[in-house]
Amino acid sequence: MCGFAPPLAAPARAASAERSVRFDIPAQNLAATLDQIARQSGVQILYPYTLAAARRGGALHARMTVRAALDRMLRGSGLTVVRVTDRLVILHAAAAAPSPLRPSSGPRGAMPTPPPLVTAPPRPLEDIVVTGRASEAPLDETELSYAVTRLDAAALARKGPQSTADLFKQVPGFWVEATGGEASNNVRSRGIPTDGYSSVALLEDGLPVQYDGGLGYLNTDQIYRVDSTIDRAEAVRGGPSAIFMANAPGGSLNFITRTGLRHPGYTLSVTGGGSGYQRVDGFAGARIAPNLGVSLGGFYRRDDGLRDPGYRADQGGQLRAGIDYDDGHIRLAFNVKRLDDRVILYLPVPLRFEGRGDVRAIPGFDPLRDTLAGPDTEHVLFKTANGPRDFDLSKGTRSRITFYTLSGRLGLGDRGALELNARLRTGDTLRNGLFPIGRPVAGGDYLASVLPQLTAAYPATATAALRYADTGAPFQRDGNGNGLVVGGNLLSVRMPMTEFIGDARLTRSMDRFGHHDIALGLTYADTRLDFARTIGTVLLDVRGQARRLDVVALDAAGRRIGALTDGGFVRYGSLFDNVSIRASNIAIYAADEWKIAPRWRIDLGGRWERIRIGGGAEGSMPVDLGDPATLADNAVLTGNGVIAPIRRAFSGVNGTIGLNFRPSQSTGLFMRLTRIARLPGATDFNSSPNRTDDAVVPITMAEAGIILSRPHWRLSAVGYGTRFARLPFTDFRFDTASNAYVERTSIADTSTIGLELAGHADLAGPLALDAQATLQDPRYRNFSYVELVGAQPVTHDATGNQLIRVPRLSLRLTPSLTLLAGRLRVDTEFTHYSARFSDIANTQRLPPYSLVNVNVNAKITDHLAFAFHITNLTNTLGLTEGNPRAGAFDAGGSGISYFLARPEFGRTLRATLRASW
Repeated sequence: MCGFAPPLAAPARAASAERSVRFDIPAQNLAATLDQIARQSGVQILYPYTLAAARRGGALHARMTVRAALDRMLRGSGLTVVRVTDRLVILHAAAAAPSPLRPSSGPRGAMPTPPPLVTAPPRPLEDIVVTGRASEAPLDETELSYAVTRLDAAALARKGPQSTADLFKQVPGFWVEATGGEASNNVRSRGIPTDGYSSVALLEDGLPVQYDGGLGYLNTDQIYRVDSTIDRAEAVRGGPSAIFMANAPGGSLNFITRTGLRHPGYTLSVTGGGSGYQRVDGFAGARIAPNLGVSLGGFYRRDDGLRDPGYRADQGGQLRAGIDYDDGHIRLAFNVKRLDDRVILYLPVPLRFEGRGDVRAIPGFDPLRDTLAGPDTEHVLFKTANGPRDFDLSKGTRSRITFYTLSGRLGLGDRGALELNARLRTGDTLRNGLFPIGRPVAGGDYLASVLPQLTAAYPATATAALRYADTGAPFQRDGNGNGLVVGGNLLSVRMPMTEFIGDARLTRSMDRFGHHDIALGLTYADTRLDFARTIGTVLLDVRGQARRLDVVALDAAGRRIGALTDGGFVRYGSLFDNVSIRASNIAIYAADEWKIAPRWRIDLGGRWERIRIGGGAEGSMPVDLGDPATLADNAVLTGNGVIAPIRRAFSGVNGTIGLNFRPSQSTGLFMRLTRIARLPGATDFNSSPNRTDDAVVPITMAEAGIILSRPHWRLSAVGYGTRFARLPFTDFRFDTASNAYVERTSIADTSTIGLELAGHADLAGPLALDAQATLQDPRYRNFSYVELVGAQPVTHDATGNQLIRVPRLSLRLTPSLTLLAGRLRVDTEFTHYSARFSDIANTQRLPPYSLVNVNVNAKITDHLAFAFHITNLTNTLGLTEGNPRAGAFDAGGSGISYFLARPEFGRTLRATLRASW
């Protein structure tokens, strides 16, 4: 077997086989023992897999050389060492002693021929970082010139994340808004002022899941689910991410999949929880030949919703099938993954401020459990210029995507390799949601605000009234418990997309003025996307599962003479987009991991990238559908048939240099400087094909840190500074008076300084503590915007204000208790986030909050495990964001009583039973 240490190739510069290494290996079959020796020493070991797998290997807990460890483990095994070098150990079957009853049939005096060396695939190293590097040679964490967080399979299962974004919460420096549900969440890193996944790359086996994670209305997490086919994850914070991948100044999260070749076995888990949550996960992997493996896995899930919409909120799953070949020289892998899933998009809910700024629930609406979406908005007749259509809110974010992934590696001698990776993605995403707008107001106040409009349209109007759209019954304060109404946009976006991503990389090791591990790569991506968006604006009462309201005009006798609305719609077609986009990216990158002395390393990297964006956007025009009984159809936006061409091209150069000093094996010091040119994205021109404010954004990032690893504790501390220059900030606000979006853009800078801490300590007995904290000061620089006040332009200066929605302090403490010889682990997770602001003017403050989560993991037998998870144990009302549609520049938060914001979910319980063999 080729049981060598690094996950993909033999190291060019591994540890010497004669160096003393601390081994910690349990008793197991000899093949697994040899793999562990290779992992923990960094030396490649080749051996006959079939023979080793049939032998038993004893436990090894001692410090010794690799040769001494092998001599101990191979006694009586039938295997012997035939070659030892600094980087390679070869084992053969030991020659059998001649038997007097069975003389050798070969020529007299001939040496016995050992059985052929049967190779099997490389086994992955859990403790070796593979993400964001030029080389596959093993490196300890203390040798890195950047910060990394690893989540192995046990950690993934232990936390039981509810969404992909939840995993980012385990990474210091990341601010995560995971309150959108299983998809469509926001991740920010190190004070970077962009939303979604526009500054953080989501990878699978080193290749982007979506080349640009910040496409409009198409976050990467909408098309990605974590299931039992994932072996582990590695998160790179800052560092070299911007060299090896696009749109990743803040870092990357790389999910590494399980295969039948490296991870043979079977797992099956069943999860149940509150709100009707039901999920089944499975994986089957098998070696069908020494160098060939197959795998099949995936999940299926259904859920009534963390906030109850009155219909099935989430339903669907995914399936992956793969085949892998690896003989130690050539590696090929191919897998197909099909995602067919729909999940609800949770959006801001109505809330109220008390006198001191405390946030409270509005009577009749539970912000932890309720949502405005409900049966009355599930299926709604949507009138358009091309006829009526059914708007189906229950489809939520529906993704039907197929991924085809092919990867290969060809060894070029002892020191080089050619790697090719490609992914084709086809399918479409539909995103239907109810987006609240404005803020809740009393029903009487709303009628007073629209009465002039009704009087102008219907001169005989004496008064106006609110009535429920489905029954015609009058709206009364005691009907919903608060007498409040609020607007909402029923939005539908369809985005069929085809994308090809290819990456070719040549790696080479050489010795000249030290040791170099060099990579030269070429990445190409071709993205074709359609973007069709329509919106209708409705009026709702404020309650869980809100109902649509009509506003009718009454004459002096109380007779209906007209209406502002139609079936609850204040305006049909309040937004229209029809865009076809094609983007092609090409990037050339190079990196060198240069070991200049035994304790010193320099990491160098550069990337040049160009994007060409082409396509067209259809213009819009308002049309009157001709119903005189309502004003809702008087200005329906629809296509005008005029296509505005989109032709843009941008290019930029990224560069980074990192230095690592390792005074001892357990201590590492590093510093790094990175200069990034962030390129505009393909969907930046969806609504404004002629915009001229988009340009390459210069980003400067600096970091320095220390990594300490001791037998019973470890600590990582990283200080960083980030500066964005000439970044466009867009205020895309919905004007409730005109029922239309108003857009304005300001070019400004930002700067952030911060400190990330992450550590683990084994305390007394079975107690342990994991901790992470981020302390930062994110600020706007050179930021001003103009606002009309009394028809006069007024300039506001936001320089020095805190970046929106980013806390200055994030803290996570996880004490754990491990009992019964490791079979039972209980951990309690305490998190705290300091105050944030929902707007750039810092007028709407989001108060600090803390959460408590509990995880219980029990190993019942060697093949059966149980896990129990409780999130938000104390039912804390914590707000992650305000309402962007109220205004990103100025939400008008001063002195208001009612507002919209998106809170954390209420207490949730889930339990999982997992079998593996």
